[in-house]
Amino acid sequence: MEYWKLIVLFASCFVGGMSIFFFKKENTKSIKLLLSFSGAYLFAITVLHLIPEVYEAHDHNIGLFILGGFLFQIVLEQFSDGIEHGHVHTSAHSHPHFPYGIMVSLCLHAFLEGMPLTQGHQNELLFGIALHHIPAAFALASVLMQNKISKNMIIAMIVLFSLMSPFGYILSNGISNGSMGNIDAYFDRIMAVVIGIFLHISTTILFESSVDHHFNKKKLLAVLGGTAIALLGFFMHSH
Repeated sequence: MEYWKLIVLFASCFVGGMSIFFFKKENTKSIKLLLSFSGAYLFAITVLHLIPEVYEAHDHNIGLFILGGFLFQIVLEQFSDGIEHGHVHTSAHSHPHFPYGIMVSLCLHAFLEGMPLTQGHQNELLFGIALHHIPAAFALASVLMQNKISKNMIIAMIVLFSLMSPFGYILSNGISNGSMGNIDAYFDRIMAVVIGIFLHISTTILFESSVDHHFNKKKLLAVLGGTAIALLGFFMHSH
């Protein structure tokens, strides 16, 4: 197990969440550009690397699990209100109650996202997940703040959220090494579910980053940049 990956996963999420105390949440332009970049990068990595790898097992039912992951993410977002995409709804959570549904769904989402990092091109995917978690953690902290949650509790919840992807990576590492019984036989199907989640997240980010299905120049450059870096990694590994 490469422990520096655990540090990157934790640190990116933690820094994103803690930044709520230092930056104005109304200033969302940089976050939207980061979302566009990470969405394009995550989509490209999924199409170029993850999907071909799970189909190498020649499991004819693998598409069912990808579809299942896609639909599962739709269900999760009924509770998270799209915070995975860095969205903050200022009026949806104005009452002083702890948003349990949001917290549980986000933690489950982050846990599953850490699982593919034991696959072949995990370094590229690690970069995409880390970028994706920065605005997601920022949005979570913002929602908690809007709900009048104490500062100490916000920090504790950000720490918990930041630990989820590392936990997913640790579990996945155990599965892929065969140290957890025969669960490794279902590893490709688990990855297929995660692929479905990634497809939903990345495409939603890209569609919602546009206005009337048009990108402005900065967002277009961010999307092209994310795609170009993914392609660069693809061609470097293919030679």
